[in-house]
This record gives sequence, C-alpha cells and structure tokens, in this order.
Amino acid sequence: MTPLPADHPAISLDAYRVVARGELAVAEPLSRPLCPACSGSGYASREVEGVFTTGRCRCQMLPDRIQLFNRAGIPARYAHATFVSFAQSETGQLKDLDPSAIRALGTCSQFVDGYTPGALNRGLSLYGDVGRGKTHLLIALVRELIFRHGVEVRFMEFSRLLSMLKEGYSEGRSDAPLLTELAEVEVLAIDELGKGRLSDWELTIIDEVISRRYNAMGCTLATTNYTPGPPSGAAPPNLATTTTSVQTVGDRVGDRVFSRLLQLVDFVEVAGRDFRQPAFH
Repeated sequence: MTPLPADHPAISLDAYRVVARGELAVAEPLSRPLCPACSGSGYASREVEGVFTTGRCRCQMLPDRIQLFNRAGIPARYAHATFVSFAQSETGQLKDLDPSAIRALGTCSQFVDGYTPGALNRGLSLYGDVGRGKTHLLIALVRELIFRHGVEVRFMEFSRLLSMLKEGYSEGRSDAPLLTELAEVEVLAIDELGKGRLSDWELTIIDEVISRRYNAMGCTLATTNYTPGPPSGAAPPNLATTTTSVQTVGDRVGDRVFSRLLQLVDFVEVAGRDFRQPAFH
C-alpha cells in the first residue's frame, strides 16, 4: 500500500472531523455526495479482461479509517492535535518553536511519508521536559498513520495501562488479552514511558510490553520525559524539592529494556518553552 496523495478524500479535512466525546477523541465523516461508483451500497463492480468482479468500493476507505481512529484510544484533549496545530496557533500564527521541536516535526512528517504498512518500520521516541508538545506531536503522527496509510494503532498512556491492569486484577480478569493486544497491534504508541513509582511490578510490565514488541518486530512510538541513556544510578526526582532529576530512560526502565529500545526506536528531542504556560504563543 502506498501513501495517499495529500488531496485524497480519505485524509482531506473536508471529509471528516475529529471531536471530543467523553474521554476520547472521535472521528466522524462529514456529508459528501453519493458515490457514483457504488450509489452508496459500499460495493462496486468493474470489468478486468472481460471478467466482472465485485468488491468493496474505494469510498469505504474513509469509514474504515475512521473506525481505526476511533479504536486507537486517543484522549479527548488531543482531538485537534495535528502537525499543523503543533506549528501554528488557532489564528494561523506560527509558534515560536525551539529548533529541536521544528526538527522533531520534520522527523515525524518524514516518518509518515516513509512508513510502509506491513513492513519492518523502525519507531520513534520523543523526549524532553514536560509541556514541550511531545504527546501532541505523537498523536498528530498517529492520526497521519491512520488516515494516510490505514494503519491499526493503539495509543496507551503508561499510567493508564497500569490502572487498567489493576482494575482487571480486582475483577478477576487476566492481563493476557490486553498485553497480547499491545504486543500484536501494528503500531503501539506509548505516552509517558518511564513514568511511575518503579515498583517491581511496574518494571515487569514495562519489560513485558517492550520485550514482546521487540520479539514481534512491531513498530513502537513513545514519549518520555527522560533523556535517552543507560542506567546512571541517579536518584529519582524528589517531589519535595525543585531539583531536576538527571535520571535517564535506562534508570526508569532498566538496562535490558533500554537496550531493546535502542533497537526499536530513534530518540528525537523536543525542547523549548512550555506549551502549557500562558505566555507561549
């Protein structure tokens, strides 16, 4: 499958919209003229060398990709996260982005352009301090993968994963189905990798998710607040002080997981001012 042209109806912003509904961002189609090929049935026939065949009409590409988006688990807060909104304000003004953020945007755009569904695709991990737009950029990337390439993606904030597993345990459910889903989905986007108290159980979950992605050779995307590097032995951040932690990704996930991450992803820095500060334009 090749990337769709920028004006293809499956990705045109005139063909669908994304809105916040409850806790999730939901895509929905906008009204369009009746498809002349299938008259709205969803199936079309064509003649190839004198033989008529009937199959799913190309007009169903958009509904199919909307379903993929709605299954991805995108948080409602990021309903309008796109590459354009990362670089521009709502009034169309260019944001005063740090050069690293501009490079990260370009890297993510190139990643989408070069993504080959079904092939071995090396992933990305966006890193930097809180509020730099890493999650915004990650979800914009996920949105492009879905609508341009028809890729199945699962977005999962790491602490939310831990909460879901704990809920399952309390209800007597096994964690196997969820962890298997995360292992087998074509693209897994993990937000806030390394976040948590680093209990033995949390480290075991990190190890299982990354190890299974590694063994399955699945494409993995991530964000993290920690600088890429092997374990340094630095102390974790102290909430009682304003001291900045110098812990690395390796400190947060362990040496074995970090080693596998190095083979799964390229680390991309997103620096600059805090998006969440009112003075940021």
